[in-house]
Amino acid sequence: SAHLHPGGSQCEKSKPRMLSIPHGRHRWLLALAHVGVARAFYLPGFSPQEYQDGEQVDLKVNKLTSVKTQLPYAYYSLPYCQPKKIMESVENLGETLMGDMIENSPYEIKMRVNETCKELCKVKLGDAQKDRFRSMIEDEYLVNWMLDNLPAATRYRRPGGEFTYMDGFLVGIMQNGHYFIHNHVTLDIQYHSNPDKYEGYRIVGFEVEPRSSGAKDVAQACSPNVAALDLDKQDEILYSYDVRWTYSEVPWASRWDSYLKMTGGQIHWFAILNSLLILVFLSGMVAMIMLRTLHRDITQYNEVATAEEAREETGWKLVHGDVFRRPRFSTLLAVSVGSGMQVLGMSVVTLFFAVLGLLSPAHRGSLLQSMMLLFTLMGILAGYTSARFCKVFEGDEGRWKFTTLMTAFLYPGLFFTIFFLLNLCIWGVKSSGAVPFTTMFALLVLWFGVSVPLVFFGAYAGFRKPAIELPVKVSAIPRAIPEQAWFSQPLFTSLVGGILPFGAIFTELFFIMSSIWLHQFYYLFGFLALVLVILLVTCAEISIALTYFQLTAEDYTWWWTSFFASGSSALYVFLYSVLYFSSRLQIDKIVSTLLYFGYMFIISTLFMLLTGSIGTLAAFFFVRAIYGSIKVD
Repeated sequence: SAHLHPGGSQCEKSKPRMLSIPHGRHRWLLALAHVGVARAFYLPGFSPQEYQDGEQVDLKVNKLTSVKTQLPYAYYSLPYCQPKKIMESVENLGETLMGDMIENSPYEIKMRVNETCKELCKVKLGDAQKDRFRSMIEDEYLVNWMLDNLPAATRYRRPGGEFTYMDGFLVGIMQNGHYFIHNHVTLDIQYHSNPDKYEGYRIVGFEVEPRSSGAKDVAQACSPNVAALDLDKQDEILYSYDVRWTYSEVPWASRWDSYLKMTGGQIHWFAILNSLLILVFLSGMVAMIMLRTLHRDITQYNEVATAEEAREETGWKLVHGDVFRRPRFSTLLAVSVGSGMQVLGMSVVTLFFAVLGLLSPAHRGSLLQSMMLLFTLMGILAGYTSARFCKVFEGDEGRWKFTTLMTAFLYPGLFFTIFFLLNLCIWGVKSSGAVPFTTMFALLVLWFGVSVPLVFFGAYAGFRKPAIELPVKVSAIPRAIPEQAWFSQPLFTSLVGGILPFGAIFTELFFIMSSIWLHQFYYLFGFLALVLVILLVTCAEISIALTYFQLTAEDYTWWWTSFFASGSSALYVFLYSVLYFSSRLQIDKIVSTLLYFGYMFIISTLFMLLTGSIGTLAAFFFVRAIYGSIKVD
């Protein structure tokens, strides 16, 4: 193995993180009925940079990442060539939370100046450094570089002859028990110019071809016959590089398209078609309940009943005196529905901005940062919703202060505790993914300084409004609930109900999981917006249907059933994450496993709150409507 080029058998085995997503951007534009942004549109504060001939172009280095461990490390934690002074770029909250460490590098690159076999430096290797390299190569760590904000990509030829891109390049490869380090790179940089519109040149592509070279001096380094650098046989590494500039017809505005190339737009359309079929089936069922059964029931109930008929009255009308009886753990339900509305608000606004193209991958960390800030601001929605429900359950004398405190602290506190404990584990293995305590403090300030006051403000507004009027009064003595068949038990119906919302999001969930854990780009926000709409309608309909069947069986304890009828889909999301872990990921370290399941638990809980709150609200307005349409003595 004289030349270890990417595309060798070892690289293919390593399941590189492929850069995926739609062909250009036309698919998601289509999905949104051509609502989109023109290609020449530059995002705010993100205009192209023009370079003149011979001008210095900075190559930045980012964290070393691995799909096998999910633990990023700083680039200079390996014995690479260092600049005189290492300077860290200013990072936003999202980048810090993702463990990005963007630093300068000693590479000298000048616009349109080709270099061949330029020596960077020589580094002596001790046993500790060799062991570090070995463990990084075994865990398939990738080097991530950036040039003019474009990530370095390695090009691979697929079996069909097509090219596909991998984000970053491997630290080295292992063959037959020997470790080979990629110490010579060819930087292939594409540029574009348009003298009519601007002076100078814009960078539109950045590819890296790594190679292992065991040369002792730079004259030999580029010789085609030089042996690869075997870590066990050498105590010194010579780092060298080539720079190759090529003209490209790709304009600056489309430079991300090759990164976001993706086969599989059809999969998303099939998934949406599948979700729509579930939706049509459910809508049909709900329409049947509404038109046939309910219409018949209401007409029957409103006819003047004879004494004999009144004695034989059955069905949901019988429980009118108990249907709005306060459920057990009513405060927890109010808090859960409020927090669910907070998640929904965050999701809708984030997707709105994402669909407009304002959260593109070029803005590193912008998606995560936007979600954090929006979740904080949506505290006002959580406070308002939980206050309104508290008033329904407990009237004007309700424990609104306790409910509001729980809304502000219960779920955010749970998430922060898990996040803090996971962070301690990451910090324990000295990974750069550990969030610094200054950022932790910033998160606490966001929570206590912004979110908590907003929750209280929302709750205050909710309590000032008159209570939601209920069509029937609650009787003083609870009615006995007849014995239910096993298939009518709330636990069983909820578990069955959760399958449908999960079915609606199943395919999109796979791509989102790959984006998080396999470090792929996710840019299908148009599809995701469509899936969210389908999910919300599915949750509402399944809750309405199951609540109706439960009331027909004279069981009036429908509050929690309506929450878990759709909320139980989160259980399937978590079970799917277990399947994904065992089939798609090669994680074997304890900290990495804890990290995976900790974050998947948070995601599943957020999903439960979102789907459950939609189900409860839909069922509540449905029950209020049907009992408002009958005459009650």
